[in-house]
Amino acid sequence: MLYSSSYNVAAQQASPALIPMPQQITMTAGHFLFTAKTVIRADDAKSPAVAYFVKQLNSPHKIITGKAAATKPELLITSTGAELLPEEGYRLTVTPARITLVAKNAGQFYGLQTLLQLLNTAPEKGSVAGMIIEDAPRFGYRGLMLDVSRHFFTVAQIKDLLDLMAYYKLNRFHWHLTDDQGWRLEIKSYPKLTSVGAWRVPRIEFSGNTLPPQPGEVPTDGGFYTQEQVRDIIRYAAARHIEILPEIDVPGHSMAAIAAYPELCVTKDTSIKVSPGSSFAKWFPNGSFEMYVDNSLDPTEDKVYTFLDKAMGEVAALFPYPYIHIGGDECYKAFWEKDPRVQAFMKAHQIKDAHALQSYFIRKLNKIVLSKHKKMIAWDEVAAGDMNDSITIMNRFGEKGAAEQIRKGMHIILAPGGNGLYFDYAQSTSDQEPSSHGGDAPAWKAYQYNPEYAGLSAEERKFIMGVEACVWTENIPAVAKLQYMLLPRMLALAETAWTDTTAKDYTRFEERALPVHLAAFDKAGMNYRVPTAFNYTDTTFRTDTFRFEEPQLPLPGARVYYTLNNRPPGDYDHVYTNPVTIIVPKGKAITLKTIVITPAGRRSIVTRTVLDNTGAAPEK
Repeated sequence: MLYSSSYNVAAQQASPALIPMPQQITMTAGHFLFTAKTVIRADDAKSPAVAYFVKQLNSPHKIITGKAAATKPELLITSTGAELLPEEGYRLTVTPARITLVAKNAGQFYGLQTLLQLLNTAPEKGSVAGMIIEDAPRFGYRGLMLDVSRHFFTVAQIKDLLDLMAYYKLNRFHWHLTDDQGWRLEIKSYPKLTSVGAWRVPRIEFSGNTLPPQPGEVPTDGGFYTQEQVRDIIRYAAARHIEILPEIDVPGHSMAAIAAYPELCVTKDTSIKVSPGSSFAKWFPNGSFEMYVDNSLDPTEDKVYTFLDKAMGEVAALFPYPYIHIGGDECYKAFWEKDPRVQAFMKAHQIKDAHALQSYFIRKLNKIVLSKHKKMIAWDEVAAGDMNDSITIMNRFGEKGAAEQIRKGMHIILAPGGNGLYFDYAQSTSDQEPSSHGGDAPAWKAYQYNPEYAGLSAEERKFIMGVEACVWTENIPAVAKLQYMLLPRMLALAETAWTDTTAKDYTRFEERALPVHLAAFDKAGMNYRVPTAFNYTDTTFRTDTFRFEEPQLPLPGARVYYTLNNRPPGDYDHVYTNPVTIIVPKGKAITLKTIVITPAGRRSIVTRTVLDNTGAAPEK
């Protein structure tokens, strides 16, 4: 079992180390001992959820039907009584003689994942404390977005991510398949989208210093998914009760498509290449930007709508999920505004400005999407103006926009970066964090985010479909970095998406549940971010005495090493075992630095605490 852990949780009787935390747990007497001889009895011996659970156990178990064997401990999986449970809900009862799971469909799958976590975190192998769990998700949409355009991830890597999502009850994989840096989905009616649009010249990083494509340079960096590979991934996800939301980002962010088919943009510029991460826009402090390269589709061109009709037709035929995400964000309109033909079109159609022209484009695209028996999801910008309520908004800007969108009658999915749900942001303010895309988004921020804003009425909150975290991959070139940016934040997302606020407790999450799961990641060799010894990374105290005590041990077996001479600590330095009183001489300053090193040798970033007794005025 990839996520199993031998960590002895003395407090499991009081609070099992489950993530996400169920809505209600009642602890009861005794324990059930689950062994290879435990009988598994199910209404349906061929249930995919049961088969998946048995496979995860990694031990032979025969699934039987029929009446119980009175003398044998068993796991009973039944749908009898499940009709009274909420959508995706389950009831799990553990007694010394039997574990009973009452559930159906997705609820059965999630109940078995809860049982698997109980087994994986048991104080003694196979010993599960007596309890009754009543559980169902807070939100129906519990999502994670992965951008595979900026950096491509293989089929196997996508499947590994789906496994991790399923274990933590996330159920929507938002697949950002197209952008300026690569088109990743085979479209058979437009083969150059992948023969040209999926490939760019190789570069080490995305930055203002990155060299644009040079004459004669061969594009060798990239990749794409064939339609058969997509079907395989969809089947794999469905077995884990995950639905896949495909995103085809238009009309902006279309440089890869335009590199393949220049006639799709206003300028018809045949020199446009797939971006290798070099700069093609200038951003201003107020959030506006200026594009050097035309990366937007032409909203006045019939060929564009023919292209979209055929491409969306193939997307709709591939993906069973009832929605298609069309992007709609950050569309640069100056090339439209400067083009005489576009201006003549706007005048003829009484379109007042370029923003209204984008709305015209979105309306036409929405008709195409609806004609494929799908519904449209788009980013916030599409909600501007007088757009109607047949479009669902994926909100990345937060509360103010969310309220306005709901009051227009639009359903929304909340993914605001400012509330900790952009997992490409750094996990602290320290400059030791690996390169990231924006600000900082520590795990606690994702955990404490409440999507049901206080200013919304109970009726308005019904328009919130759920929450999602986004991983934009400009600075995430490989799966090791992806794991680092996801973990442990993804676990915080899982609890925010699943657990009601009344059942959430960050202290329990951080101090009881999370250490067990980090220990499992450590044992499995996963590249998670090791939490630091203190909840800060860099601070100063004006003091002559400092009591160094109770540093946080983020997982069992981890050790805290420290130095007092401003040198970065390692496993050859002082190891914390007992409280230390540090005396700071008058007129001096001492720098305490700490690092956490795990049993597998993984290391946290270094925290820096300056103990200042110089009498200097505090910095402003």
